[in-house]
Amino acid sequence: MRDLVPHSLTSRLVVTAVALVAVVSLLVGAVTAVGMRAWLMDRLDDDVRAATSRSASMSGVSVPATPALPGGTVRRFIGQPGLVDATFTDSAGQGFVVTDGGELALLGTDELDALRNVAHGGAETVDLGDHGRYRVMSARPGDGTRVIVGLPTRDVDDATMSLVRWELALALLGIVAAAMAGTAVVRRQLRPLTEVAATAHAVSAIPLDEGEIAITERVPERLTDPRTEAGQVGLALNQLLAHVESSLSARHRSEQQVRQFVADASHELRTPLTTISGYTELARRRGDAETAAVALAKVEEEAGRMTTLVEDLLLLARIDAGRPLAAETVDLTRLLIEAVDDARVVAPDHRWRIVLPADGEPIEVIGDEHRLHQVVTNLLTNARKYTPAGTTVTVTVRADGFDVHDDGPGFPADLVDTAFERFTRGDASRHRSDGIGLGLALVQAIVSAHGGSVALRSVPGDTRVTVVLGALTAPA
Repeated sequence: MRDLVPHSLTSRLVVTAVALVAVVSLLVGAVTAVGMRAWLMDRLDDDVRAATSRSASMSGVSVPATPALPGGTVRRFIGQPGLVDATFTDSAGQGFVVTDGGELALLGTDELDALRNVAHGGAETVDLGDHGRYRVMSARPGDGTRVIVGLPTRDVDDATMSLVRWELALALLGIVAAAMAGTAVVRRQLRPLTEVAATAHAVSAIPLDEGEIAITERVPERLTDPRTEAGQVGLALNQLLAHVESSLSARHRSEQQVRQFVADASHELRTPLTTISGYTELARRRGDAETAAVALAKVEEEAGRMTTLVEDLLLLARIDAGRPLAAETVDLTRLLIEAVDDARVVAPDHRWRIVLPADGEPIEVIGDEHRLHQVVTNLLTNARKYTPAGTTVTVTVRADGFDVHDDGPGFPADLVDTAFERFTRGDASRHRSDGIGLGLALVQAIVSAHGGSVALRSVPGDTRVTVVLGALTAPA
């Protein structure tokens, strides 16, 4: 049975439309046939009523004897073809039917019994056997008899059946026409969905498991009208494809960043390890105290660099894993003043300034004081290391964070957008004492963990890093 059920949307819509046409046609035909038959019956009842009146008015008029009837058995003669006329006394009845040729046909006992049961006053339908079905009416002329007169329903039945046959034929033609027209119209209206499906099939054939993905397939703009159902589907598919493409591109960039991160971390760790290995080999070969002292100092320096790198990487990994930082009240004003004082001692050839709020009230935030101090220190260290002597570095305290501004040469234009990425450095060939490129990455990670954001704007003579700290909940 399930194989007989249409599966495609086109078939279902066509079958539904054809079924509706069929039901409506049958209902209209049935109502029309019933109404026509009722109208014809009303007219027939009017004729029967008129014939009954005439027959009752002719009560007592004798009819000449005919070969078909015994003499004197019929009291009245109504010459209308098809008319049935019967007269009943208290104990007996007699009646005849006027044939189409005007002859009289005597009614039998069964027909007379059927007529005798007709109630007085209303028209009824009676089956008179071989004579057919009649619409009859009873009257009492006033001479002690009861007159029953009727007319055949043959013409009404024939007209009704003819109407029903025409209605069935027209309904069948309408159903066939509805099926053909509905199929053409539905296929035309659903053609946009077919094109949308073709786009989806084309996208499904694109390999999405690896490499850089570019999904160029889109539903044509003419099929993305949101005012239509097909347009809504096309527009939703385009939005989905755009989202998938951006997600895959982000995944590819993330994979590339992970690969680059692993390569850079390996390189940064390999260099001190190579240095340590070289100096230990040198100390082992020479064996004198001076060489051993130099080797141990260098090993200690490189071990410190590796420790710093590993700690920074571990901190980034913890923040990426979503481990919560400490949440305590931090006096941001005091923290910034102390950091600027430390920088002034380390780099006295720079001009260090701090701008406090006009009201002089200390700014307090909720966060991890040690990590926030690391953010400020990294930003001031960058400003000190990558600007020449005499540069003015200004720290501005705000209610929602702080700014670090300098009037140095600024960031290279091609590094502004990637300054906060890990292992980003302006000159890959410069001396390693300049750092390993994790300072700004740590700044962004720590500030993001505090619910804030970091922004960089840099042109020659005007470099500003804006730190906005999120509104965290104060500890209980």
